[in-house]
Amino acid sequence: MFGRAPCALRRGSGPEISANPGGEISLLLRYQPPYDWPGMLEFLRLRAIPGIERVVENCYSRTIQLEGLQGIVSIRPAEDNALRARIRFPKLSALLVIIARLRRVFDLAADPLPISAHLAKDPALVPLVATRPGLRVPGAWDGFELAIRAVLGQQITVPAAVRLAGRLVATHGEPLAEPDRDLTHVFPRPEVLALADLTTLSMPRSRAATLSAVAAAVVADPDLFCASRGLDEAIQRLQSIRGVGEWTAQYIALRQLREPDAFPAADVGLMRALADLEGRRRSSRELVGRADQWRPWRAYAAQHLWASI
Repeated sequence: MFGRAPCALRRGSGPEISANPGGEISLLLRYQPPYDWPGMLEFLRLRAIPGIERVVENCYSRTIQLEGLQGIVSIRPAEDNALRARIRFPKLSALLVIIARLRRVFDLAADPLPISAHLAKDPALVPLVATRPGLRVPGAWDGFELAIRAVLGQQITVPAAVRLAGRLVATHGEPLAEPDRDLTHVFPRPEVLALADLTTLSMPRSRAATLSAVAAAVVADPDLFCASRGLDEAIQRLQSIRGVGEWTAQYIALRQLREPDAFPAADVGLMRALADLEGRRRSSRELVGRADQWRPWRAYAAQHLWASI
């Protein structure tokens, strides 16, 4: 299953923690092998927001903000089926929350073998599963941030969405008190974007209005992106926000709510990837029917298809 709960402290999977004199905490986050780290890192690299995220030398780093405090986390592979996380944050009591979020981002609660075995029952997916047997579905550090990124990415390419997100951060993000080279800001807060004029960011006015609506919805309901709702209820609630359609809602459910059966069937990349495998293009409605045999792991099937492009 996806990592919905803070399961980092279970016996056999708990972190091994140490701290250096400078206050940086180092810990091991364990997982069930195999793990497709190159695939995970490439997914994050392509979507890294300038000022917020960095991918260099086999390591992912990003700025974080919790309870008004700022910090930086860095993650790289370690030995013995684990990832090594380095955390700089001024409040030690936030460590459990940070660990839980890191496990969510890197999908460390998943058991890839039964998922792969189920998806490999479909002949079309056999070569994809064989290529990436340890594939995980990248999660999100923060639900609001993920929702804003998803809206920015509506009907444009990933590089274009990243550039827009970079401008949004530079304009409305809070500067990092102690920058680390190119890590200079934390992501804008909902209350800031809810009041900001976003029409100046070189995007359609309708998309700017959707960003404002998402921010206002989170201000009104801070638990909007908690994973307590079932998939159908979550999709319905997200689609009640102005400008949030089926694709955006499913994408948020897939990466933030950690719904293993979420499936953004209207995604052009999914349609193209499956067409490359089967030699025919399907509509989004046809793709929903085609994906039925992948239940309850359609999110992982989607990730395999995206990774194959």
